[in-house]
Amino acid sequence: MQSPYPSSALDEARRSIAEKLREIRRDAGLTGREVAARLGWQPSKVSRLQNATTPPSDDDIRAWCRACDAEDRIPDLLAANRSADSMYVEWRRLQRTGLRRLQVSRIPLYERTRAFRVYSSSVMPGFVQTYEYATALLESVARVHGTVNDVDEAAAARVERSQIIRESGRTFAFVLEESVLRHVVGDEATMAGQLGYLLSVMALPAVSVGIIPMGRTRGMWTLETFTMFDEARVHVELLTAAITVTTPGEIAQYASAFEEMAAQAVYGANARALVSAAIDALD
Repeated sequence: MQSPYPSSALDEARRSIAEKLREIRRDAGLTGREVAARLGWQPSKVSRLQNATTPPSDDDIRAWCRACDAEDRIPDLLAANRSADSMYVEWRRLQRTGLRRLQVSRIPLYERTRAFRVYSSSVMPGFVQTYEYATALLESVARVHGTVNDVDEAAAARVERSQIIRESGRTFAFVLEESVLRHVVGDEATMAGQLGYLLSVMALPAVSVGIIPMGRTRGMWTLETFTMFDEARVHVELLTAAITVTTPGEIAQYASAFEEMAAQAVYGANARALVSAAIDALD
């Protein structure tokens, strides 16, 4: 059956809540019809809620838990439900006032974060992009999404914002798939400049760059690009949406995934050799 939700991550979050409601009902020894009778609902509403075809309201969750004598489960379920409500934000709505404003809007989050962790399977992380690379990339974003074309200003704002990696008191851990080094954004000169800049960034004391070599046997599949801001939130990048994750359990899952990806990467001289090989391949 086709999911009623616009992204796989949101679908997973909604189905997780529905499964918890089903577990609470089963633990109480009740059937769906019995829950409906206790609450004065139609049985079809119970079915929709526990099959994730309709998202529950906060009041639905409170009523369900009380009907099943599971009031202690209410706080966690409410937190998960509100996270699911806010996690999906359409890129068009974020970008409708221009790409530059999107870059600037994130500055407060960057300033209050002390530990950044970024896994990228697609493009060079914004923290380490050159102006030329950022311009070429944002031109593609503006074209695909049909947004306001303020690419030059947006690229400049992104590069200015990324100077945070040179400030003291913060750490930056990047894990990149080797394919990120090989995918040419812009032209060969732009990509050569970007890879050269990456080599220089790798020498910064607060920066760690790991690269997962192509062809390596691995225990975890390639994931969507994501950024972790301390232990407070995770931003996941999809084609049509930016997903913000704030539920502690989900953040912990991303932290675990980052550690697994980081363990598969190479660092230091081995990582620099992969970057240099990508530069040589541009000739």
